Amino acid sequence: MTDFAWWQRGVIYQIYPRSFQDGNGDGVGDLAGIRRRLDYLAWLGVDALWIPPIYPSPMADFGYDIADHCAIDPLFGTLDEFDVLLAEAHERGLRVILDFVPNHTSDRHPWFEEARRSRDARRRDWYLWADPGADGGPPNNWRSHFGGAAWTFDPGSGQYYLHTFLAAQPDLNWRNPEVAEAMAQVMRFWLDRGVDGLRLDAIWHLIKDRHLRNNPPDPGWHPGLPEHEKLLHVFTSDRPEVQPLVCALRDVVDEYRERVLIGELYLPIERVVAYYGARGNGIHLPANALLIGAPWDAESIGAAADRYEALLPTFGWPNWALGNHDKPRIAGRVPRGHERLAALLLLTLRGTPTLYYGDELGMRDGDIPPAAIQDPIERNMPGLGRGRDPQRTPMPWDDSPHAGFSTAEPWLPLSADGPRLHVAGQQADPASLLHLYRRLLQLRRAEPALAVGRYLGHGAPAGTLHFEREHQGRRLAVALNFNETARTLSGLAGQLVLSTLGRDEGCALDGALTLLPGEGAIVALAEQV
Repeated sequence: MTDFAWWQRGVIYQIYPRSFQDGNGDGVGDLAGIRRRLDYLAWLGVDALWIPPIYPSPMADFGYDIADHCAIDPLFGTLDEFDVLLAEAHERGLRVILDFVPNHTSDRHPWFEEARRSRDARRRDWYLWADPGADGGPPNNWRSHFGGAAWTFDPGSGQYYLHTFLAAQPDLNWRNPEVAEAMAQVMRFWLDRGVDGLRLDAIWHLIKDRHLRNNPPDPGWHPGLPEHEKLLHVFTSDRPEVQPLVCALRDVVDEYRERVLIGELYLPIERVVAYYGARGNGIHLPANALLIGAPWDAESIGAAADRYEALLPTFGWPNWALGNHDKPRIAGRVPRGHERLAALLLLTLRGTPTLYYGDELGMRDGDIPPAAIQDPIERNMPGLGRGRDPQRTPMPWDDSPHAGFSTAEPWLPLSADGPRLHVAGQQADPASLLHLYRRLLQLRRAEPALAVGRYLGHGAPAGTLHFEREHQGRRLAVALNFNETARTLSGLAGQLVLSTLGRDEGCALDGALTLLPGEGAIVALAEQV
């Protein structure tokens, strides 16, 4: 597998830093807590950890409103502590990926504080300003993804400034080359320290229409959806002008060896693949959210995988995820017991998987009482099911008070499943979901066919999924039964390598494999046994 980069061979593990492990007893996760759990990540067998923003911030959006791009918020620790974390991760063979937030800053960032002093301020054009509309209101109909207008009036200068998200997150003006250069220097600051990659937040929003034209209505909107979805965001996202900027960001990363650039992209898959760049000079891993949005059935998932593979450019490396800090957890989106199928699917499809912390335990979304709500989306748009607190609850480590996450009351309530699902209990149980994830991760390391092999979809009985991975003649078949009854698949002569239920492993197959309800399996096909 030496011809493949580490980020192609490996598996990424996303930490939500506030919720992974509290190291100083204040109820909030931090760098000291992450350091404490590095041995767990090495034991599990992942290759990299992705850490969302830990920079100084007023925390209006929990770190995505950045006030200083080149420091660490005291809530999480210090820059020296980060350097120690990075070194200790590398000692264990773990890479570290940080979030890079290019679309906006905090309204308390020195750049914006300078920009809003007057229309003649040196950094005025670093942000997006416009005069009021003809009626004295906002310049156009653009809406914030966090509720309300995307424009806030600044009385001092008599203009509005644009914010795709909260008013506390003013958008940067990427048409200004000074902004592009300043942000390139931020990237170099972290890459120079030894960070192994950057994940570009909200990258498809980076450029807006120069003429500030109104977005057209979305005919598919209906009551119960957020108000910003009333509009098609043709003038505020995925603009053609974003592609050269993406390539420029890639140029910065390419100044360094073995670094990876990941892009957050909630777009149709045919648009996602455009972010690889016309010549493979864009984002290494434009994030594919197909498994997050697809119905949980064999036909939909198989069709999504086949379509994605067909759309990928020859230089495009695929990637997969079941969830993240913005979306409901996979365990709550599938029938009970199908968490094992989800594990098998994520870790056997072709491409780089990203595993969200706690999914290896089967964590489900937490129940957040109204008084405990933290997320500004839920506060601004209550009752629409878009709040992100439920999937950000603290990691349960053991059966001690606060599940071993903290010695103090956690910043969010623990999930009700915590006492049943904690790490210590599952580490002691070889039949646990955690051990299944670990076995699959070990198998990916041992089997190049699973890590980097080609993908071939096969026909299969209704409600089942069957595909093959192959590398240098080694062929492994993957079969999953989504049905509530047993199903038999043919054409699987060989040896049963793994069952998600742990049964009959190592046995020879004469061509047929019967899967129990919700069972998946990996088979080494006969030529290779």
